[in-house]
Amino acid sequence: MKICHYNEGLAGAVVGEKVYPIGDALTKAGHLKPGHTMLEVIERLANEPAAMKCARFVLQAGSSVPLASVRLLAPLVNPPAIWAAAANYKAHQAEMREKMGSSDRSALSKDELMAEFFLKPASSIIGPGGPVILPRVSKDVDFECELCAVIGKPARHVAESQALEHVFGYTILWDFSQRDPWGRGRQNTRNIRKGFDTFTGLGPWIVTRDEIDDPQNLAIRVEQNGKPAMSAHTSDMICSLREHIRFLSSVTTLASGVLVTTGTPAGVAKLADGDRLKGSIERIGEMEVAVRAER
Repeated sequence: MKICHYNEGLAGAVVGEKVYPIGDALTKAGHLKPGHTMLEVIERLANEPAAMKCARFVLQAGSSVPLASVRLLAPLVNPPAIWAAAANYKAHQAEMREKMGSSDRSALSKDELMAEFFLKPASSIIGPGGPVILPRVSKDVDFECELCAVIGKPARHVAESQALEHVFGYTILWDFSQRDPWGRGRQNTRNIRKGFDTFTGLGPWIVTRDEIDDPQNLAIRVEQNGKPAMSAHTSDMICSLREHIRFLSSVTTLASGVLVTTGTPAGVAKLADGDRLKGSIERIGEMEVAVRAER
């Protein structure tokens, strides 16, 4: 199931070119209260089998509206946390050493590398279409396009073998990154450089876990102004999503709605006013973002 957030904060499910209003059905059935958030939708669907059964029934017997007629929003705007992996592809490590003077991480263990997870603020989230705003303070902002997991069942001290059981679904996350003036040779500035308003693109929807057998078997592609800019595969990750969930849950409780984004492949590129980005991840979908300079 593809769970979307659309128009004036409605919860829906996308099937083909149609959107079914599952939020209304869940409210009428008593699973949600009026005025619910997408975080509450995710928590109920992930942890109450009757709620998921109700949502699936809507796809069989409910009314729908054309997908083209709705405005898609970020599928989640108030996650409890956004945990972002750093330097999780060897090719991206190499391009950052060359471009930014980043340290050589080749001798780090997986846990040592995962200890570089950083947090992005929820205030930085934008949805499909954007725009992402290039701040005046910077002359170098680039994109990163990543596979992102949405936690469903809360996770604490989870083994890798059970890690994916705690995933509700998957989405695309754009991690926009200011490289200049605070990035060269420095890592403790990540929260600021990646935390500007509009610096987290999320969407176009959340694909539930049952639709994707293996998150380490997905192609990632990005076009910048219609030209190929990134082509990669999640099998190239240094640390897998299973390892990420094992590591993070050994430190902190991962609540329903927490986002765990797995790092960018190589191919990041500088952005300019007027750019258009289109990113796609196999079996999830594609998301476009417009780029604008701060006025």
